[in-house]
Amino acid sequence: MKGEERQDSMPHGKSPQRFYQHRAAVVVDIAVDPATLFEHLDDQAKLASHMMQSSAMMAGSSMKFTFDHDRGRMLGSRIGMHGKVLGLSLELSEIVTERDPPRRKAWETEGVPRLLVIGAYRMGFDIAPQGLGSRLTVFIDYDLPNWPWRLLGLIPGRA
Repeated sequence: MKGEERQDSMPHGKSPQRFYQHRAAVVVDIAVDPATLFEHLDDQAKLASHMMQSSAMMAGSSMKFTFDHDRGRMLGSRIGMHGKVLGLSLELSEIVTERDPPRRKAWETEGVPRLLVIGAYRMGFDIAPQGLGSRLTVFIDYDLPNWPWRLLGLIPGRA
């Protein structure tokens, strides 16, 4: 697996409604066909399982998820997250805004998320055939959080 990372501060938005201040993306080649890779990544519970477990990234805390009946696997599906980090309540709601199997999926926050290092965001992935496997691009377009957390978002938000 070979990867490259890109980050910048230019507005990037595929949605006509919303442009975000920042973007980070990673591109990797994976020896799995696009349909199989999409099927694996389309499972929001698997994709976000790292946030459901206590970790250093979550300062020893974890998030709890709620899913609608489509479990994030349909256009318009909703996903909720809530938890506490360092005693502060975090909460957000996401909606699946693009879903084009086996090529692309994107979801974004609804309303004003209550997060520490980033604010509103759109996240997703693009899959393109690459030889016998796939080229996967995982991206996040995001804004910094509101004050007083904006300063925290300038450094760890990019990580």
